[in-house]
Amino acid sequence: MYKYPLALLLSFVVSIAAYSQVVADTVMLPQDSSIEDAMDRTSLFFAQAEKAAAPEKVVLLMKTKKITTLKKFITALNGGLQDVPQYAVHAIDDLDGDTKKELLVWNYTGGAHCCDEIYIFKNIAVNKYQQVAKMFGGHTIINDKKEFEYGLFENFGYFFTCFACGYSDTTDAGPIDMSAFTLRYTKGKLAAIPGTTELRSIINDNLGKLGEQPYEKLEDAGSFDNGLRKEFAFNLGVYYYSFGKNISETQKLFNKYYKFPDAKKVWAAFLKQLQYMKQDNDF
Repeated sequence: MYKYPLALLLSFVVSIAAYSQVVADTVMLPQDSSIEDAMDRTSLFFAQAEKAAAPEKVVLLMKTKKITTLKKFITALNGGLQDVPQYAVHAIDDLDGDTKKELLVWNYTGGAHCCDEIYIFKNIAVNKYQQVAKMFGGHTIINDKKEFEYGLFENFGYFFTCFACGYSDTTDAGPIDMSAFTLRYTKGKLAAIPGTTELRSIINDNLGKLGEQPYEKLEDAGSFDNGLRKEFAFNLGVYYYSFGKNISETQKLFNKYYKFPDAKKVWAAFLKQLQYMKQDNDF
C-alpha cells in the first residue's frame, strides 16, 4: 500500500511493514515485485507537486453537493486527526495540458487489503474546485504522462482464491501479465485509454492458454483454487474497460474460453464485482 507525504518516509516504512505482515504466510503474486516501484512513482508525484498555500481557504464542491474546504476534507479523511503523519495528501497539477490545474487528493483507507482512493477536482474559480472523478481500489500508479495505471488486485483479490494467491506460469509460453489498465483525465472526465489491436490479441492469447488448464473443482464456497479464475477475471476486466465497456462482447470472450462446468457461477461473480467497481469509481 502506498504512503505519501506529509511524513513520507515514516508512512512508507509503516506501509511496508503492514504489507509484509499481511502476506507473510501466503504465496506472493508474481506481480508483487513491482509494487515498490509503483509506490515510488506515485509518492514522488505527490511529494513534488504544487500544494495549496492555504488549504483552509480552498473551497471544494463535492459530488454529494456538500461544500467544504480542502483542509476540512483532508482532516475528515484522516479520521478527524490534524497531526502528522497523515495518510491523505493533496497535489495541484495540470493533468490534461489545458493550462488549467486540477486538484488531486489521495487517501489510504486502511484495512488489511485496502485501499487507495484518489479524488480529482477541476478548477471553477479562484481557490474553488468541483469534484469530477474518484478512483477507488489499490496500486493506482500515476505515471510520467500523468495517467493513472489502475490495478485490479484489490477488486478481484478474493475471486475464488486467497488474496495473495495467483496463477503462476513461469514458462516462456505462459500468459502475459494483464491485471491493470490505464486511465486518462481529459476535460473533466476520467476514462480508460482505448485498447489496441495488440492488446486485444494478448488478451485473447492469455485466455486461450488459461482455458487449456485443468479444471479445479471447488468443494464449497470457502474453497480456493490456484488463481486460475482470478487470472480470467483480470484479463476480462482489462478487456471490458479498454474496449468500450461492452459487456456483451466481454461475455462472448468469457464464453469462448471458459468452458468449465461452473461457468455461470464464475460469470455471475465477475459481473457482481464489476458492479462494485462502478459504484466506487468514476470511469
